Amino acid sequence: MAMAEYDENIGMLVAHICKAQRDLAESELNKLGLHTGQERVLLCLMGEETVGQSDLATHLCVEPPTVTKMLQRMEKAGLVERRQDDQDARVSRVNATAQGRALQQPILQVWDDLETRMLASLTVTEQMLLRRLLIQILANLTGDQAEA
Repeated sequence: MAMAEYDENIGMLVAHICKAQRDLAESELNKLGLHTGQERVLLCLMGEETVGQSDLATHLCVEPPTVTKMLQRMEKAGLVERRQDDQDARVSRVNATAQGRALQQPILQVWDDLETRMLASLTVTEQMLLRRLLIQILANLTGDQAEA
């Protein structure tokens, strides 16, 4: 396969899209004092009073040591608090601080703006089709059944 053909391979296109989107997200999130990935932690914590640290790792699809390092940085920045579970001292519970909760709307705005930019030249029908196809592709790769 020639290099030009390889660059148009769907997997390569998705990788390039992910890289471009991550770079844009990082730039915008840095303005909020966040690193990419930390916003996902905060968004996970928004719907719950506290979340187990291992549950965060599962939800974010990362290894527990990765979550530990992220939470240490976020704790130093005053965005989250960690404490031992009242009933099981082996379990660490995490909650967003007021400072972390205050970032919910700005974080959502960053992601809304990125999606608007990403989909700017697509019709609503094309956007819906793209979303459905991406869900199916993810299901194909993870072995989960996609909801069509």
